Amino acid sequence: MNQVINKTVEFRDLGKMDYQQAWDYQEEIFAETVALKIKNRNLPANEQAPTPNYLIFVEHPHVYTLGKSGKPENLLLDDLGLEKHQASYYKINRGGDITYHGPGQLVGYPILDLDNFFTDIHKYLRLLEEAIILTLADYGIEAGRIEGLTGVWLDHLKQENPRKICALGVKSSRWVTMHGFAFNLNADLSYFGHIIPCGIDDKAVTSLHLELGHPVDEAEAKARVKQHLVELFEMDLKEV
Repeated sequence: MNQVINKTVEFRDLGKMDYQQAWDYQEEIFAETVALKIKNRNLPANEQAPTPNYLIFVEHPHVYTLGKSGKPENLLLDDLGLEKHQASYYKINRGGDITYHGPGQLVGYPILDLDNFFTDIHKYLRLLEEAIILTLADYGIEAGRIEGLTGVWLDHLKQENPRKICALGVKSSRWVTMHGFAFNLNADLSYFGHIIPCGIDDKAVTSLHLELGHPVDEAEAKARVKQHLVELFEMDLKEV
């Protein structure tokens, strides 16, 4: 059975949104897409409905999230400490360990049916990373990958002071993705001091504004990331 290919991707900028609210929003879209794929499986190609794709941008209040393979002890705050720092904490269903989201950070949630693009989760992760690497290059910053680690890093070659600027953590079922990336633009890095980011205790975290020495125009950075994703995935982007 051949699937009807749909490369149209609906872009939605949710602005500032509570983590749980955004998670529920993702889960609803994700479940509807998976259900449609299951329904299509029993239909001839000419009766199938194309599966939708979404690219969601959002900014969260202070929150720590722990992935399925994470260790709770990598959060260094107790309930009182979380309350003091006005931060929430969730155990969630993506891959990876613990990470932080907060103001000044671009969080991207692509909910894509990879059957519309390519069925390779490793390629998917590398393209998400590449979009951030290309965006950083737009600002004159060289970034890349460190073998064995996800995300985007500065000083990734010599590793004299390697520091992560973008974290990744995704979930995929029936080739439908959710969760995604967190790119530090004007982030308050003190919040990373309360966790062992992604379970890595020997490498630092950074933010674009610190590397540039001045605040970042977040709208411009978001536009650059979006454009690189469009080109890398050959999306037909639809603004909603």
